[in-house]
Amino acid sequence: MTDSAEPITIRNIDIPFWRIVAILIKWSIAAIPAMIVVAILYTLIFSILVFVGLVGGEFLGVDVSEMVPTRPAQ
Repeated sequence: MTDSAEPITIRNIDIPFWRIVAILIKWSIAAIPAMIVVAILYTLIFSILVFVGLVGGEFLGVDVSEMVPTRPAQ
């Protein structure tokens, strides 16, 4: 193989419409478990950060009760 590459131009791709529709449906179905995994990861990371913030605040001498929201008096 030589190092002198010649440019290539693609002029036409013949893919049936329903084949493209089938591919897009497969991608949509495959995205559902991916979104669930990402949501679980975000939830775990956020939970860990909140837990470390609340427990870590006690170790540093911060009053954690001020961080927890309370109901307003009615």
